[in-house]
Amino acid sequence: MTDILPIPQMSPSAEGDAQATATAVYHDGSQREIHWNDREEPFPNGKLIVSRTNLDGVITHANAAFVEMSGYTREELIGVPHCVLRHPEMPRAAFKDLWETVSAGNKWHGYVKNLRKDGSFYWVYATVIANVRDGKVVGYTSVRRKPSRTKIDEVVQLYREWLAAEDAA
Repeated sequence: MTDILPIPQMSPSAEGDAQATATAVYHDGSQREIHWNDREEPFPNGKLIVSRTNLDGVITHANAAFVEMSGYTREELIGVPHCVLRHPEMPRAAFKDLWETVSAGNKWHGYVKNLRKDGSFYWVYATVIANVRDGKVVGYTSVRRKPSRTKIDEVVQLYREWLAAEDAA
């Protein structure tokens, strides 16, 4: 079992990007100040981002592509909740659907906007499956690949609608 470590703090970008700042409050009650900007880091061609988590979503494995794209070190990622990458423009409904789907034993697919340590972002098309050992779910594996720009454009509008509905509630 991996101990849960505090989510690493972010520092505002030193590159002079226009930034927004907010306090992120996570499902476990923990919080941190996050900074983000409008700079997109393109997903590299031919790479797959792979991570594994325990049942609580705490990262237990991060491949080199995941470390590179996130901007965190492997040591900063292992042992922290996967929500370290949660971009404020991702609606809660997307993650609720993910957890309901995988908790029911099904494979989940979806588009996710991730927040890098430096405040920039990257889009992925994610597939999440349960890791089963001796008939028991022991964690989850997420494999992310480069999404199509057309699909990203479609999902951005949908996510804006979901966020507006969440803000109105």
